[in-house]
Amino acid sequence: MINIVLKLSARDLVHADLAACGWAGSDHHLAAVAKQLERVRVGEIDYLAICPASDIPVAKGGVDYQVKKGVGTLWQLAVHPALQSCGIGTFLVEAAELRIRERGLRRAELGVEESNPRARALYERLGYVAYDRRPDSWDEQAPDGSLRRYETMCTLMRKQLA
Repeated sequence: MINIVLKLSARDLVHADLAACGWAGSDHHLAAVAKQLERVRVGEIDYLAICPASDIPVAKGGVDYQVKKGVGTLWQLAVHPALQSCGIGTFLVEAAELRIRERGLRRAELGVEESNPRARALYERLGYVAYDRRPDSWDEQAPDGSLRRYETMCTLMRKQLA
């Protein structure tokens, strides 16, 4: 067995990073992320990039401060598929929680698709507790470039931050 240690850092995701984030979603998704980055400038959200020494993102995710007053809502969390189950998701969530605490807030929330038990297990391991469920939907780009509405059911989870 070979053990590889990656030194990771968390920084703000910037427009220039999007070209290297094709692993995170379609062109349509990355265009939506680009629009969200405009909200960073006015302080409505934080959008993080998790990077090794190469400074190329291997994970990304947002914290929206406008969804619910006094709460940081984690969303659009993604880890490069080849690097899942290596602790990068934990690092991403902890970096997002740090941003929330730095704003003086003490609660983090997120929604996890019920079809993604692996992600839910991660959030539970990190102290998130389910409190409700709700349907969610968004436009998704098909391989032919057309858009279709994706519908799913999400479990809503929250965590009190120290």
